[in-house]
Amino acid sequence: MTTILFAGPTLRPEEVRSRSAVECLPPVRQGDIYRVASRRRPRAIGIVDGVFQHVPSVWHKEILWAMANGIHVFGAASMGALRAAELHSFGMVGVGRIFEAYRSGALAPYGEPFEDDDEVAVIHGPPETGYVALSEAMVNIRATLAEAASAGVISTATRDALVRAAKKTFYQERSYEALLERAPAGVPPEEAAALRGWLPEGRVNLKRQDAL
Repeated sequence: MTTILFAGPTLRPEEVRSRSAVECLPPVRQGDIYRVASRRRPRAIGIVDGVFQHVPSVWHKEILWAMANGIHVFGAASMGALRAAELHSFGMVGVGRIFEAYRSGALAPYGEPFEDDDEVAVIHGPPETGYVALSEAMVNIRATLAEAASAGVISTATRDALVRAAKKTFYQERSYEALLERAPAGVPPEEAAALRGWLPEGRVNLKRQDAL
């Protein structure tokens, strides 16, 4: 029996293969869990990334069916965190801060509800690119700006102003460069400049941390 992980772009397939004996498949879509579970009977299935919007996303019922047939199902980071938060009471195991935030409805240090699917959504390239991410996840922006405020690079007021601006941006257009270029009025230029210089080494990829 084997263990199967659906991932990309949070983790690249070659990175998964280099770290473990887990078999990596492309981002999960509707029907994938049922097909893998019924045809191959893996010991466990992990879900990190999944498709949505233009392609039907993975069904809750197929995850429940896999678990009912004795297959352990785990979720983290992206689509996996969403489904795990929705199905944890039925036995799906969630991993990481993002899962916990969806389950509890809050991501510290922010006060507003954490519940939107777009918090983990990104646009990515085709399979031949390894599903390389072409935008930044909102949850990563939140974690990065929180870290920058904790490190004294920006104030909490600037942190919150930039989070609000990022949240208003369509998920496919989110990036740190775009955020700094369109920084809202009231963000001190010196803080924006300090953040720009800090980002290359200081940015936080919370989705990747949870996936690993």
